[in-house]
Amino acid sequence: MRFPFLPPLICLLGWHAVPAWAADPEADARNRVVVVENVKLDYAQVLNVEPVYQTLRATRTEEQCDPPAAGEAQPAGSGDSAQEGRISKMMDSVKDIFSRRHDTVVPPPAPTSTRRNCRIVEVGREFRRPIAYDVDYVYKGTKYRSRLPEDPGNRLRIRVSVTPYIPDAVVQPPR
Repeated sequence: MRFPFLPPLICLLGWHAVPAWAADPEADARNRVVVVENVKLDYAQVLNVEPVYQTLRATRTEEQCDPPAAGEAQPAGSGDSAQEGRISKMMDSVKDIFSRRHDTVVPPPAPTSTRRNCRIVEVGREFRRPIAYDVDYVYKGTKYRSRLPEDPGNRLRIRVSVTPYIPDAVVQPPR
């Protein structure tokens, strides 16, 4: 015996047996709990501050000359005669200033010594500057560590947030 009305009847009954959460997804979003965050500001005691450094490297070129060997003679104009030459040059320049003879261009003096064994070398330098601070602090008996842009001193102002744990809850910041 066959029942021709049974398949449509089963489909009709199955449609009404679908749970409510599967039928309307927007209803689930409307029934979701929104938890408002409870916030206060307080102070924590700073235990330790360690600067974090950035190291910068730079190079420049310099001329380096080897000192003259011990067997070579010192250049002319060294010793007492060099001192006398300096004094006379200084006196001549003072006379030039007061006699107003500074219209003529005086060529620079010839170098008194000749350089030997000179070469161009690169000289490296390193610079360190603090870019942040690792701060260890304690709040209500619990120790924390944070990286901050500035040294906070002895006390650190902190933001304390307390919210109850509700799975799948949407946490909304305070107004």
